[in-house]
Amino acid sequence: MSRVGKSPIIIPDKVEVKLNERLLTAKGPKGELTLALPPKVEVAIADKEIRVSVKNETDKSERSLWGTGRSLINNVIMGVSQGFSKQLEINGVGFKAAVQGQKLVLNVGFSHPVEYQAPAGIDIAVEKNVITISGYDRHLVGQTAANIREIKKPEPYKGKGIKYMDEIIRRKAGKAAKGGEK
Repeated sequence: MSRVGKSPIIIPDKVEVKLNERLLTAKGPKGELTLALPPKVEVAIADKEIRVSVKNETDKSERSLWGTGRSLINNVIMGVSQGFSKQLEINGVGFKAAVQGQKLVLNVGFSHPVEYQAPAGIDIAVEKNVITISGYDRHLVGQTAANIREIKKPEPYKGKGIKYMDEIIRRKAGKAAKGGEK
């Protein structure tokens, strides 16, 4: 029995959900998303509530998709109603970020500024040294944040680079100073 899979998903007032065979479509104030349901997962929509189930609860392969299917559906519903966001932090002397239209321009220690074109459906905002990525597709928000972080990963000695806001960088000790005797 899946603890995640058996809990129902409540559909918010402003969200409209349709199910066509194996394709779930949700439309809300933030946008519209479609999701191809995992195989062997069954979905029932009734009274502003979505229930996810599988035919055979004893089969391990079906049970493994039960909670996953429910989480994917919940992410679609949450995305079109509230949206998702991730924050990145820039650390380093002279490291800067700015937004120019749909482009993020980063000065992160290279000989040239790096431009990152934001995908459709993603909004990028910069305030001091914090980059906020927001959108209605959870996967796309996370992938965009990972792509921006990949431009200049934080290094372990001084921590310079682009990191997630809640990420903790394990620091390494630098070179030890040489002993006093000659």
